[in-house]
Amino acid sequence: NSIWVSTDHDEIEKVAKQFGAQVHRRSPEVSQDSSTSLEAIREFLNHHHEVDIVGNIQATSPCLHPSDLIKVADLIQKEGFDSVFSVVRRHQFRWSEVKKGEDKMTEPQNLNPAKRYRRQDWPGELYENGSFYFAKRHLIEKGYLQGGKMAYYEMRAEHSVDIDIDIDWPIAEQRVLSFGYFGKEPLKEVKLLVCSIDGCLTNGRIYVTEDQKEMVSYDYRDIVGINLLKKRGIEVRLISERHCSKTLSAMKLGCIAKISATNKLQVLEDWKKDMGLSWKEVAYLGNEESDVECLKKAGMSGVPADACTVAQKAAGYICKSSGGCGAVREFAEHIFLLLEKVKSARKQ
Repeated sequence: NSIWVSTDHDEIEKVAKQFGAQVHRRSPEVSQDSSTSLEAIREFLNHHHEVDIVGNIQATSPCLHPSDLIKVADLIQKEGFDSVFSVVRRHQFRWSEVKKGEDKMTEPQNLNPAKRYRRQDWPGELYENGSFYFAKRHLIEKGYLQGGKMAYYEMRAEHSVDIDIDIDWPIAEQRVLSFGYFGKEPLKEVKLLVCSIDGCLTNGRIYVTEDQKEMVSYDYRDIVGINLLKKRGIEVRLISERHCSKTLSAMKLGCIAKISATNKLQVLEDWKKDMGLSWKEVAYLGNEESDVECLKKAGMSGVPADACTVAQKAAGYICKSSGGCGAVREFAEHIFLLLEKVKSARKQ
């Protein structure tokens, strides 16, 4: 009936609301490093007496698909189970642990070494994979996420991703690219990136010499990012409210640019129309209030870390890098990730 994100973190709350979730602000008591999911859920229920069933979806399992969750909800709502949890089938032979200093030998736990069979011929065992736990209210109030009339839901191995330690991140990223859920609508490749010059490509500062000449600085990493985008077949165009033709000439980027732009959205619409693109094929990197409407319209939008608040709220991605300090290169990497997702979705 409703989707909630439980957090005590302002940034997580902002992102959650941006994607349409409601937010439950956790108390400090259940926001410790040692706090459990069950404690957070019980606190949530204390504030939401209308909730009878909770589906606890773990943020560390990014390969969940809606179809799995719908089937699990049906097990509780239609088939009368009190709790349902996710498992995955593993084909791993287990042996008893021998601690240092113990005078004993290891023993097989789930195989007979004298009749060892191929693992692919063995049905395997079921293990919790931590993706989700669904339970009725009365169980949770007693301190259980599993109990009563229980059922497990076996997930496909490729969807069973659990991030516990740092080394799990690259594995999870690749698994999501290959098997993740990308929404109902087909993904489209980005064909055009429009970047605001001041505050994105540059740091927004203008240096004036004694002889009245203006100078700006930029990060060479951003130039590399623009060139990489071009090599991928993505058109890169620049936009600025200032008259900065000398700055562009000095950078020698070879990009179409619109300077002295009083209406950035109109410029963006004209470029989109000329190239025959949909909004989903347009990416925009901005940082000021004048960029907000462009950020809202573009299929992929981003801002540097030091962008103004209204621009950050309108953007889909907030870079870790500031303007003029690698934000363009970082946003380019974000676009490349989408391209990989598009390829993966097409294969599926």
